[in-house]
Amino acid sequence: MYFEPDGIYHIYNQGNNRQQLFYNHENYMFFTKKIRTHILPFADILAWCLMPNHFHLMVEVRDAGSEGFTLSEALTTTGHESATGKTNAATSLNYSIGVLLRSYTRAINIQENRSGSLFRKKTKAICLNEIKGISSHWYTTFGVTFMKIDIPEFQYPQVCFNYIHANPVRAGLVKRAEDWEFSSYVDLVGMRSGSLVNRQRVDELGLII
Repeated sequence: MYFEPDGIYHIYNQGNNRQQLFYNHENYMFFTKKIRTHILPFADILAWCLMPNHFHLMVEVRDAGSEGFTLSEALTTTGHESATGKTNAATSLNYSIGVLLRSYTRAINIQENRSGSLFRKKTKAICLNEIKGISSHWYTTFGVTFMKIDIPEFQYPQVCFNYIHANPVRAGLVKRAEDWEFSSYVDLVGMRSGSLVNRQRVDELGLII
């Protein structure tokens, strides 16, 4: 995936064979620190949620950097040059995502005395503000009907925004979204003052929690 500046993306991955990613509270906190280190230099976080065996990030790219690798290449290489001879990957968002996942995998493998892949090989990154052919003014999600935002390019980001924050409730982990600690929901409703999500940018884009 090649990220474009000003693009809004839904980035997600899950445990290889749906295996567990987070074993304790410290694991969740460690992963959020990795997000801060490797994602924030390139993009604003609009929403995030860490689940026991997968994660979701919704980001707006400020600077994709020098895109030397696709996500799949970045996950398998450790240097600054791929088998295809592409370079400058150390300054790209793609490469940084790969570093995030590799370094987290190493830490969990040591903690759990395991080896091998922790995440699925391909991390998905879907651009949300380039979708064409939107026709309906309404959408229904989780049994509730909403009116779509007036600006078409922000309609799908709102749907994704809602979906990410509702994940723990849909999975039966909690009864209310605010009861799940490992998500941006509690920050966006003012119950916590976390700085990982860019609340100002969320407001500017018209995303409604």
